Amino acid sequence: MENSFSCLHPNPGWGKSPKTPEDYYIGPSNKDIIGKHCILELYECDTGKLNDEAFIRTTLTTAAKSAGATLINLITHHFEPQGVTGLALLAESHISIHTWPESGYAAVDVFTCGDHTMPERACKFLGDELSAKKHSHRTLERETLSTLTNNLREPIIKN
Repeated sequence: MENSFSCLHPNPGWGKSPKTPEDYYIGPSNKDIIGKHCILELYECDTGKLNDEAFIRTTLTTAAKSAGATLINLITHHFEPQGVTGLALLAESHISIHTWPESGYAAVDVFTCGDHTMPERACKFLGDELSAKKHSHRTLERETLSTLTNNLREPIIKN
């Protein structure tokens, strides 16, 4: 049986025949790394810090600086009875955090574009500042086709 996408999408403008997953594989020679996306799980953190919105704001700001990123905006929210969510909007992308003080847990994403930033430094800083006793860290490389990044890009000007 030929591999194809679900019958819910029977050839939605992809050409004459349905494509297989292999048709979308981008081999190593066809990609350029445009950024890194770090997924960080922090366990057994200081519960007081996880529930302190002002502390989370300061920590996100300093984490962005430690990564060499440019902070554009910062938004946080404290939940009742506990927990904080925060988003640091960066010129290079973002840092987000969601905390569960009752579990001593924080979920963090750090995504930065370009080669001048170091998202792993932000991850280490956040783990240290939240006093995590355990953590899990994965880094994904964000990729694009070489043919896209090698072309001259110009702004879109609308009349």
